[in-house]
Amino acid sequence: MKEQKIIYYKDELNDEFSGPKITPIKIDENYKYKHGKIWNICSYIIQNFLSMPIKVLYNKLKFRLKYVGKEKIKPYKKQGYFIYANHTQQFADTFIPSVAIYPKRNFLIVNPENISVKPFGKLVEMLGAIPVPGNKTAMKNFLEEIQTKIKNKNTITIYPEAHIWPYYTHIRPFKSVSFKYPVELNAPLFCITNTYQKCGKNKIKIVSYIDGPFFADKSLSKKEQKESLRNKVYECMVERSKNSNIEKIKYIKN
Repeated sequence: MKEQKIIYYKDELNDEFSGPKITPIKIDENYKYKHGKIWNICSYIIQNFLSMPIKVLYNKLKFRLKYVGKEKIKPYKKQGYFIYANHTQQFADTFIPSVAIYPKRNFLIVNPENISVKPFGKLVEMLGAIPVPGNKTAMKNFLEEIQTKIKNKNTITIYPEAHIWPYYTHIRPFKSVSFKYPVELNAPLFCITNTYQKCGKNKIKIVSYIDGPFFADKSLSKKEQKESLRNKVYECMVERSKNSNIEKIKYIKN
């Protein structure tokens, strides 16, 4: 491994280290979350056939990816559910859950920046990206699309940390807001914790731990259900993150 890089940060909730700043497109009432039959067929082919060999090879060749706990999701192959994962890679983070749950289709809730680079924005959408809405009208359409995906027995991946910190080996604090989806839809959720571990001399591999299912406690208020789910997932991911044993990039609070 090359000399360790150091990144200084100020705000664990809002700092972003994914690369150049991208001007996001506006996700308003004019944005189409639902598409026609031809779009959906093309999306399915691109997402689950054409891109899958690339995802598998990228994960294996670059990161020597290993899953731990894949058997936990097998009983849920005939229903929709949510996946929560830490956010430490630009491409691998989107590939890891998709490969783990294949042949189910996996969709990803993303920031608008992810679909804003021309001419690749539409391709990213076809690969499963669902951008966060920018106003109340768009939010209604967004929530309907989330509900449809889960009803159709797909999975939806959410990155509660929101921002990419490359090769970060801990779990950043995250809010409970994104846990409203499994609460509202009464859907199970799993978490995937991506850890960085030594592999041979000066090499790194990703070991992804799958945990769950987690369910909302219906004896609590909806607000309490979100907080409870958030805490369970956060504590589980923190514990799993302790399996990281190598730091390619060191993060220091400034």
